[in-house]
Amino acid sequence: MVEAKVCVGVVTGAHGVRGQLRVKSFTRKPRDIAAYGPLSDAEGRRQFTLDIIGAAKGVLLARIAGVDDRDAAEALRGTEFYVPRDALPPPGEDEFYHADLIGASAVLADGAPYGRVLALHDFGAGDMIEIERVDGAVIVLAFTRAVVPEIDLAAGRIVVDPPREIDARPEAGE
Repeated sequence: MVEAKVCVGVVTGAHGVRGQLRVKSFTRKPRDIAAYGPLSDAEGRRQFTLDIIGAAKGVLLARIAGVDDRDAAEALRGTEFYVPRDALPPPGEDEFYHADLIGASAVLADGAPYGRVLALHDFGAGDMIEIERVDGAVIVLAFTRAVVPEIDLAAGRIVVDPPREIDARPEAGE
């Protein structure tokens, strides 16, 4: 069985000429990215320990041992940082990790199949949920309690109530 991992940040570029990195943190408190122990890349081949040295315009400034110049820092641009899912604290009541929803089935209030959760996004105006409907169409809905009134992590499903202007009953194979 593959160990579940959660992406907690990404290198957005170099900062300065001495190997410092600009890191976008996906944790609730940005500096917590360094609190879960060593981070790994997506494949789990490389390990990183971040030393947070500051913040600037929505990113953290960090150092990694062995990254000593701008070229080495720039080579890490786009590197995503992961931690094992079990390294994260358990979510509180009515809370969950977005990663726990990926792959969940989406059903309508009456239990009719609607699709599968592909991703959650935040483009700056609030969270959005991307769903591949049973007819193969991919849609993006506001991730609000009105649109997603129920989340059942144990069952691996969510209930969706899409706006009327979106076809609420996709047919498989159409």
